[in-house]
Amino acid sequence: MTIFRTDTTTKDGLLADILDGKKLLLIIGGGIAAYKCLDLIRRLKERGVEIQAILTKGGEQFVTPLAVSSLTENNVYQELFSLTDEAEMGHIRLSRENDLILVAPATADLMAKMATGIADNLATTTLLATNKPVMIAPTMNSQMWGHPATQHNLSVLKKRGTLVVAPADGDLACGEVGTGRLAEVVDIITQIDAFFLSESDLALRGKKVTVTAGPTHEAIDPVRYIANHSSGKQGYAIAEALHRQGADVTLISGPTNLGNPSGVRKIDVTSARKMMTATEESLPADIVICVAAVADWHIKNNTDQKIKKQSGGLAALKFTENPDILEAVSKHKRNRPSLVIGFAAESENVTGYAKEKLDKKGCDWIVANDISGDVMGGDHNQVHIVSAAGTENWPDMSKTEVAEALTRKIEVHFKEH
Repeated sequence: MTIFRTDTTTKDGLLADILDGKKLLLIIGGGIAAYKCLDLIRRLKERGVEIQAILTKGGEQFVTPLAVSSLTENNVYQELFSLTDEAEMGHIRLSRENDLILVAPATADLMAKMATGIADNLATTTLLATNKPVMIAPTMNSQMWGHPATQHNLSVLKKRGTLVVAPADGDLACGEVGTGRLAEVVDIITQIDAFFLSESDLALRGKKVTVTAGPTHEAIDPVRYIANHSSGKQGYAIAEALHRQGADVTLISGPTNLGNPSGVRKIDVTSARKMMTATEESLPADIVICVAAVADWHIKNNTDQKIKKQSGGLAALKFTENPDILEAVSKHKRNRPSLVIGFAAESENVTGYAKEKLDKKGCDWIVANDISGDVMGGDHNQVHIVSAAGTENWPDMSKTEVAEALTRKIEVHFKEH
């Protein structure tokens, strides 16, 4: 199974990689995350991309010219006043003969120079001279990223049409935690894919999709609730992946700490009953994917007033069953979607219970995962796709990779049906 590949259909009916034959100029900035560019180059080369690279003075502190040259299979350009390169106006040639220029990592310094038009080295001179699209993948300390000067420069670059692969949240090299990590390689490649996909190539263009994600909170009183563990990361990644392939996506989300996915219509809900209502209102849809960790029960005797601590303990809570969103959609009489996919989080007998759930709910596929590890809240997932055709066992992948692979499987499904 190919995880990262985005395929299009050629005139002879064969599948071709959208990146095959594309030319990319990679400008490697001076951030510690520059080492990730080596993996990026390797993966893009596997996709058939021809890569030229400019290695800045700062970038050279973290990766060597030899390593970059070996992976790109091309010369590495470093000096603006190189007698060899500039004899043929190298900065002009580099700025014109590639389909896309990618700056990764894009440091605060590089972004500032791009925004103000400073051309004091080969990288910045090439960027000022280019008439080609430019994409940046910023990385820096979170305070530097949030500084008004950096945000102003970012705004200026976006207004000029610069494409931005947003930095990720997490632990930073400086020891702090916040926004500023270089986006994962797979996410950068996904954005490159999206750039090269024209409207006519979008496999799910015109498809209406509903995705549920995150947990639901069932109130006990105004300050307490019961809930299932869920970060929402997998559902959000799926919504974004489907949108990148042209789908009209509605994301119905329980409470999470995640930002709104770009280009996706998001509806915030709290309880299972509200999620049920929002899902029904999103119909008719071509595809419904129930990723949310919906609570099975809600509190029948919940109260509008805070329950006070008292001797004798808490009064017994009375539970009543929540509506089954997956089953309701799968068995919908008027607006049953063409494809209904459910998720099953199991701690044992993963595929066995998934098969039972498939039969009981009446959906088309179950994506089952083993939650005995640190899947909940983590960034990786190992899933099994259970359907009437059998079971597919996928390897451990990032949740973004799972989303891309599932989207590709959905594309193939609609081509065959």
